[in-house]
Amino acid sequence: MLRTWRLAMGLALAASLALALPAAAHRPYFEEQDVGPAAPWRIDDPTISTVVYATLEGRQDVDYFAFDGRAGQRILLEMVIPQIEGQADFAPTMALMGPGLPAATLPSAVVQPRGSGALLLPPPPGPAPTFFEPFSRTSYWERQSQRVTLPAGGRYVVAVWHPEGRVGRYGFVIGDKERPGGDLAFGRKLRSYWTPVPTPPAEATPASSSPAPEPSRPETPVRRCIQR
Repeated sequence: MLRTWRLAMGLALAASLALALPAAAHRPYFEEQDVGPAAPWRIDDPTISTVVYATLEGRQDVDYFAFDGRAGQRILLEMVIPQIEGQADFAPTMALMGPGLPAATLPSAVVQPRGSGALLLPPPPGPAPTFFEPFSRTSYWERQSQRVTLPAGGRYVVAVWHPEGRVGRYGFVIGDKERPGGDLAFGRKLRSYWTPVPTPPAEATPASSSPAPEPSRPETPVRRCIQR
Protein backbone atom coordinates (compact mmCIF):
# COMPACT_ATOMS: atom_id res chain seq x y z
CA MET A 1 0.00 0.00 0.00
CA LEU A 2 1.51 3.38 0.96
CA ARG A 3 3.95 2.15 3.63
CA THR A 4 6.94 2.55 1.32
CA TRP A 5 5.85 6.09 0.47
CA ARG A 6 5.47 7.04 4.14
CA LEU A 7 8.82 5.60 5.13
CA ALA A 8 10.54 7.31 2.24
CA MET A 9 8.87 10.63 3.02
CA GLY A 10 9.93 10.43 6.67
CA LEU A 11 13.53 9.76 5.70
CA ALA A 12 13.49 12.52 3.11
CA LEU A 13 12.09 15.11 5.48
CA ALA A 14 14.46 14.11 8.26
CA ALA A 15 17.41 14.58 5.95
CA SER A 16 16.19 17.85 4.47
CA LEU A 17 15.31 19.38 7.83
CA ALA A 18 18.47 18.27 9.56
CA LEU A 19 21.02 18.88 6.81
CA ALA A 20 19.27 21.29 4.44
CA LEU A 21 20.47 19.02 1.63
CA PRO A 22 18.54 17.22 -1.10
CA ALA A 23 16.11 14.68 0.26
CA ALA A 24 17.80 11.38 1.09
CA ALA A 25 14.97 9.14 -0.10
CA HIS A 26 11.61 10.36 -1.39
CA ARG A 27 11.65 13.17 -3.94
CA PRO A 28 9.03 15.85 -3.16
CA TYR A 29 8.19 18.60 -5.65
CA PHE A 30 5.48 21.23 -6.10
CA GLU A 31 3.36 22.16 -9.09
CA GLU A 32 4.21 25.85 -9.47
CA GLN A 33 2.79 26.23 -12.98
CA ASP A 34 -0.24 24.45 -14.34
CA VAL A 35 0.75 21.13 -15.91
CA GLY A 36 -1.59 21.01 -18.88
CA PRO A 37 -1.61 18.64 -21.87
CA ALA A 38 0.89 20.77 -23.81
CA ALA A 39 3.31 21.03 -20.87
CA PRO A 40 2.92 17.98 -18.59
CA TRP A 41 5.12 17.38 -15.55
CA ARG A 42 8.06 15.36 -16.83
CA ILE A 43 9.01 12.29 -14.73
CA ASP A 44 12.64 11.41 -15.51
CA ASP A 45 12.48 7.89 -14.05
CA PRO A 46 9.05 6.42 -13.17
CA THR A 47 10.60 3.82 -10.85
CA ILE A 48 12.12 6.39 -8.46
CA SER A 49 9.87 7.38 -5.56
CA THR A 50 8.55 10.86 -6.36
CA VAL A 51 5.60 12.91 -5.15
CA VAL A 52 4.29 16.04 -6.84
CA TYR A 53 2.16 18.27 -4.61
CA ALA A 54 -0.38 19.61 -7.08
CA THR A 55 -3.72 21.40 -7.21
CA LEU A 56 -6.93 21.13 -9.19
CA GLU A 57 -7.93 24.78 -9.08
CA GLY A 58 -10.73 24.99 -11.63
CA ARG A 59 -13.83 23.03 -12.52
CA GLN A 60 -12.33 21.96 -15.84
CA ASP A 61 -8.74 21.59 -14.60
CA VAL A 62 -6.91 18.41 -15.64
CA ASP A 63 -3.26 17.84 -14.66
CA TYR A 64 -0.84 15.72 -16.71
CA PHE A 65 2.33 13.80 -15.80
CA ALA A 66 4.45 12.15 -18.51
CA PHE A 67 7.22 9.55 -18.52
CA ASP A 68 8.92 7.06 -20.84
CA GLY A 69 8.44 3.39 -20.01
CA ARG A 70 9.56 -0.03 -21.16
CA ALA A 71 7.48 -3.09 -21.94
CA GLY A 72 7.09 -5.25 -18.82
CA GLN A 73 8.15 -2.46 -16.45
CA ARG A 74 6.12 -2.33 -13.22
CA ILE A 75 5.21 1.20 -12.13
CA LEU A 76 3.67 2.22 -8.81
CA LEU A 77 0.96 4.89 -9.09
CA GLU A 78 -0.62 6.38 -5.96
CA MET A 79 -2.54 9.39 -4.75
CA VAL A 80 -2.70 11.00 -1.32
CA ILE A 81 -4.91 13.88 -0.20
CA PRO A 82 -3.59 16.40 2.36
CA GLN A 83 -5.93 16.68 5.33
CA ILE A 84 -6.72 20.31 4.63
CA GLU A 85 -10.06 21.68 5.79
CA GLY A 86 -12.84 20.78 3.36
CA GLN A 87 -10.96 17.95 1.62
CA ALA A 88 -12.31 14.91 3.47
CA ASP A 89 -14.36 13.89 0.43
CA PHE A 90 -11.97 15.17 -2.22
CA ALA A 91 -11.17 12.19 -4.46
CA PRO A 92 -9.79 12.87 -7.95
CA THR A 93 -9.61 10.20 -10.64
CA MET A 94 -6.44 9.15 -12.46
CA ALA A 95 -6.00 7.59 -15.89
CA LEU A 96 -2.82 6.09 -17.29
CA MET A 97 -2.69 6.62 -21.06
CA GLY A 98 -0.19 5.09 -23.45
CA PRO A 99 0.67 2.41 -26.02
CA GLY A 100 -0.71 -1.09 -25.60
CA LEU A 101 -3.39 -0.15 -23.08
CA PRO A 102 -7.04 -1.07 -23.78
CA ALA A 103 -9.48 1.33 -25.38
CA ALA A 104 -11.36 3.40 -22.82
CA THR A 105 -13.84 6.26 -22.84
CA LEU A 106 -12.55 9.29 -20.95
CA PRO A 107 -14.24 12.63 -20.22
CA SER A 108 -14.13 15.14 -23.05
CA ALA A 109 -11.96 17.46 -20.93
CA VAL A 110 -9.16 14.87 -20.84
CA VAL A 111 -6.74 15.15 -23.77
CA GLN A 112 -5.74 11.63 -24.77
CA PRO A 113 -2.56 11.14 -26.85
CA ARG A 114 -3.27 9.98 -30.38
CA GLY A 115 -3.27 6.20 -30.74
CA SER A 116 -3.08 5.53 -26.99
CA GLY A 117 -5.27 3.35 -24.81
CA ALA A 118 -6.10 4.09 -21.20
CA LEU A 119 -6.34 2.46 -17.79
CA LEU A 120 -8.81 4.21 -15.49
CA LEU A 121 -7.78 4.45 -11.81
CA PRO A 122 -10.75 5.76 -9.79
CA PRO A 123 -10.55 6.24 -6.02
CA PRO A 124 -11.58 3.15 -4.04
CA PRO A 125 -15.03 3.26 -2.41
CA GLY A 126 -15.55 3.67 1.31
CA PRO A 127 -13.70 5.68 3.98
CA ALA A 128 -10.08 6.46 3.13
CA PRO A 129 -7.29 5.28 5.45
CA THR A 130 -5.28 8.08 7.04
CA PHE A 131 -1.72 8.49 8.19
CA PHE A 132 0.29 11.09 10.08
CA GLU A 133 3.74 12.12 8.86
CA PRO A 134 5.69 13.08 12.04
CA PHE A 135 8.54 15.07 10.49
CA SER A 136 6.35 17.58 8.67
CA ARG A 137 3.55 17.04 11.22
CA THR A 138 0.98 16.70 8.44
CA SER A 139 -1.75 14.13 7.86
CA TYR A 140 -3.09 12.57 4.66
CA TRP A 141 -5.92 10.47 3.30
CA GLU A 142 -4.79 7.51 1.18
CA ARG A 143 -6.62 7.12 -2.12
CA GLN A 144 -5.56 5.10 -5.18
CA SER A 145 -2.59 2.76 -4.97
CA GLN A 146 -1.84 0.40 -7.86
CA ARG A 147 1.14 -1.24 -9.53
CA VAL A 148 0.80 -1.32 -13.30
CA THR A 149 2.79 -3.47 -15.72
CA LEU A 150 3.42 -1.47 -18.87
CA PRO A 151 2.34 -3.44 -21.95
CA ALA A 152 4.69 -1.71 -24.40
CA GLY A 153 7.59 0.68 -24.60
CA GLY A 154 6.89 4.34 -25.27
CA ARG A 155 5.57 7.55 -23.78
CA TYR A 156 2.91 7.34 -21.08
CA VAL A 157 0.81 10.13 -19.60
CA VAL A 158 -1.14 10.17 -16.34
CA ALA A 159 -4.14 12.52 -16.24
CA VAL A 160 -5.69 13.66 -12.96
CA TRP A 161 -9.12 15.30 -12.69
CA HIS A 162 -12.20 15.41 -10.50
CA PRO A 163 -15.29 13.90 -12.15
CA GLU A 164 -17.58 16.45 -10.48
CA GLY A 165 -15.35 19.45 -11.13
CA ARG A 166 -14.35 19.95 -7.49
CA VAL A 167 -11.15 21.79 -6.60
CA GLY A 168 -8.51 20.78 -4.06
CA ARG A 169 -4.94 19.73 -3.38
CA TYR A 170 -3.47 16.28 -3.85
CA GLY A 171 -0.17 14.43 -3.99
CA PHE A 172 0.61 12.42 -7.13
CA VAL A 173 2.98 9.59 -6.22
CA ILE A 174 4.97 7.51 -8.70
CA GLY A 175 7.72 4.94 -8.19
CA ASP A 176 9.07 3.22 -5.08
CA LYS A 177 12.88 3.24 -5.34
CA GLU A 178 14.49 5.56 -2.79
CA ARG A 179 16.95 8.02 -4.31
CA PRO A 180 18.29 11.45 -3.27
CA GLY A 181 16.59 14.52 -4.69
CA GLY A 182 13.65 16.84 -4.29
CA ASP A 183 12.92 20.50 -3.65
CA LEU A 184 15.31 22.08 -1.13
CA ALA A 185 12.62 24.59 -0.16
CA PHE A 186 10.17 21.80 0.66
CA GLY A 187 9.39 22.96 4.24
CA ARG A 188 8.68 26.55 3.26
CA LYS A 189 6.62 25.63 0.22
CA LEU A 190 4.62 23.02 2.13
CA ARG A 191 3.44 25.68 4.60
CA SER A 192 2.08 27.89 1.83
CA TYR A 193 0.65 24.86 0.02
CA TRP A 194 -1.25 23.69 3.11
CA THR A 195 -4.22 26.01 2.63
CA PRO A 196 -7.74 25.44 1.24
CA VAL A 197 -8.27 26.09 -2.45
CA PRO A 198 -10.78 28.90 -3.06
CA THR A 199 -14.02 27.72 -4.62
CA PRO A 200 -14.20 29.05 -8.18
CA PRO A 201 -17.12 31.33 -8.98
CA ALA A 202 -20.20 29.72 -10.42
CA GLU A 203 -20.28 29.65 -14.16
CA ALA A 204 -22.03 32.66 -15.57
CA THR A 205 -25.46 32.00 -17.01
CA PRO A 206 -25.32 32.39 -20.79
CA ALA A 207 -27.15 35.43 -22.03
CA SER A 208 -29.07 33.25 -24.45
CA SER A 209 -30.75 31.46 -21.54
CA SER A 210 -32.72 34.58 -20.67
CA PRO A 211 -35.70 35.22 -22.96
CA ALA A 212 -35.01 38.11 -25.25
CA PRO A 213 -37.59 40.90 -25.27
CA GLU A 214 -39.84 40.78 -28.28
CA PRO A 215 -39.30 43.60 -30.77
CA SER A 216 -41.86 46.38 -30.64
CA ARG A 217 -44.53 46.22 -33.27
CA PRO A 218 -46.68 49.04 -34.67
CA GLU A 219 -50.15 49.11 -33.24
CA THR A 220 -52.89 47.84 -35.54
CA PRO A 221 -56.53 48.79 -35.39
CA VAL A 222 -58.64 46.47 -33.30
CA ARG A 223 -61.61 45.07 -35.10
CA ARG A 224 -64.63 44.41 -32.95
CA CYS A 225 -67.22 41.90 -33.88
CA ILE A 226 -70.74 43.16 -33.18
CA GLN A 227 -73.27 40.53 -32.66
CA ARG A 228 -76.67 41.28 -34.04
